[in-house]
Amino acid sequence: MGMLSNLLKELHYIRTVKRLLASVKDIDADSTFLVPDELERAVDRFSGNVAFIAGERRWSYKEFDAYANQVAHWALSEGCTAGDTVAVFVRNRLEYVALWFGLSKIGIIPALINYQLRAKALAHCINISDAKFVIVDHELIAEWSSAKPFIEGDVKGFSAFGGVDPKVDMADFDALIGTQMLTRPDRSHRAGGIGKDTFMKMFTSGTTGLPKAAKIAHTRGQYYLRGFAVPAKAGPKDRVMMVLPLYHATGGLCGVGMALTKGGAVIVSPKFSVTHFWDEVVAGGATMIMYVGELCRFLLNADPHPKERAHNVRCIVGNGLGKSVWEDFVERFGIEHVVEFYGATEGNISLMNFEGPPGAVGRIPEYMRAKVNGDLIRYDVETGTHIKGPDGFYMRTAVGEIGELIGEIRPGETRFRYDGYENKKASDKKVLHNVMKKGDMWFRTGDLLWRDEKGYYYFADRIGDTYRWKAENVSTGEVAAALAAYDGVHQANVYGVTVPGYDGRAGMASLVADQDLDLAKLHAHICDALPNYARPVFLRISPETETTSTFKYKKTNLVKDGFDPALVNDALFVNHPDKKTYVKLGKVLFKKIHNGDLKL
Repeated sequence: MGMLSNLLKELHYIRTVKRLLASVKDIDADSTFLVPDELERAVDRFSGNVAFIAGERRWSYKEFDAYANQVAHWALSEGCTAGDTVAVFVRNRLEYVALWFGLSKIGIIPALINYQLRAKALAHCINISDAKFVIVDHELIAEWSSAKPFIEGDVKGFSAFGGVDPKVDMADFDALIGTQMLTRPDRSHRAGGIGKDTFMKMFTSGTTGLPKAAKIAHTRGQYYLRGFAVPAKAGPKDRVMMVLPLYHATGGLCGVGMALTKGGAVIVSPKFSVTHFWDEVVAGGATMIMYVGELCRFLLNADPHPKERAHNVRCIVGNGLGKSVWEDFVERFGIEHVVEFYGATEGNISLMNFEGPPGAVGRIPEYMRAKVNGDLIRYDVETGTHIKGPDGFYMRTAVGEIGELIGEIRPGETRFRYDGYENKKASDKKVLHNVMKKGDMWFRTGDLLWRDEKGYYYFADRIGDTYRWKAENVSTGEVAAALAAYDGVHQANVYGVTVPGYDGRAGMASLVADQDLDLAKLHAHICDALPNYARPVFLRISPETETTSTFKYKKTNLVKDGFDPALVNDALFVNHPDKKTYVKLGKVLFKKIHNGDLKL
């Protein structure tokens, strides 16, 4: 019976993979059928269906398209032409997807910017996006104003969804949109575009430094939009609960596409709230939820909610769901189906687990290896280098061995292209040459994974100068630069440390600083300079920082020490959530954090 059960399971896996590949078979780098055509086809097919829900507001597919058309006509009236970039700096709301949909209708490239940024980090994203205009959420006017002095060139801002602030020089987007036609702009505005052209810019921290602008081709956008409906068994009656930020590919393309390509609806929440989550799920009639692992952990750690099992959710889709949280989550909340996936916004390799063991991010069985471009190669974490064999080529990992996941770049195969970043130098850094044979090229994910004997892949950790905290990638370089900009801080070595009960790693900084360093003022400076998730949770004040012979900071021992006062002779401090400043971290506070009594 066991053999028969395994055989039937394998047949189901093969059938699902075949259906998934069939659903994306016609996506082609040279095709003239683009992302806006994809969405217009859905509108024409499901015009009367509900497309978006936000609180008491609802849009049909027809209304969604009409607003997008107005956005397109507005951009034309402002002199925009195909190939221009317009940045979208807007919170999650009903109109969000229609903004970039409308821009794409006339060949304009939308750049979706993290609405948690401010000051120099926000200006940096606007500058590297090469945006002509920025659509700014009225609620983010203060953030826009903090970035304005650092924005290069004459970039015009339009205040949207709340009128204008008389103290800030901005045009009224709502008033301008209201005068535009509801009909579709002529397709000739995007007629010159093909699948491999850039359709959107999204921002990723990469492995070092400030955010990079990742180029999303129409083909990759179509893979994201179509790729999850088959494994999630999505249909026109489904409603996808969306509390993830729409500027990220997971929510903004994968989740949105899973609904819209099948005639379903997206329930847009302005932000994730543990307290109100299940109320929103039930009120919106959600049947599916887009998640990241930390979201699921927050819900598990919360007190029981009267509606946590009074819902119609059958499937959750996302990434970063560890084995223990996975098992506890589906049992407590009554979830039938989990689709866990792995992917990088700018990458060319993706994995998906739609029927396998909890904790696995995907599968590449041996009989499918030739059809997939992913592989694991040996990596020495201590030295930060890959391990090569006697023939000079990189070595594959054995079953159970941790290595870096890489994706072969095959320019002639649309699925396995690598479009990289706006910055060519940054793009080239992500490519390995002569890996398995002379002349080949592979994309570096910067992630360490391992595989079991059945071909299931499991996430282990991130490489180098990026760590993940509160479901966001944090660049150590960006945090270190913000710390070093404060008077009294001479050196800042930033890294991530594990904290019991939390996914990812909490930010920690080893500082060489003045003896009279004012921690309250430093905290205020950090709050102005960095979004919440990037602010260091722990500080370690050291007399000196250990460096390599090439003056790079050494982090291995610091990471091992963590934030345990019993292991560290230096003064330790924690960003106290109640006191809103850094306070001394001793044995009592350490125990509270370790036991989960103090929430970070």
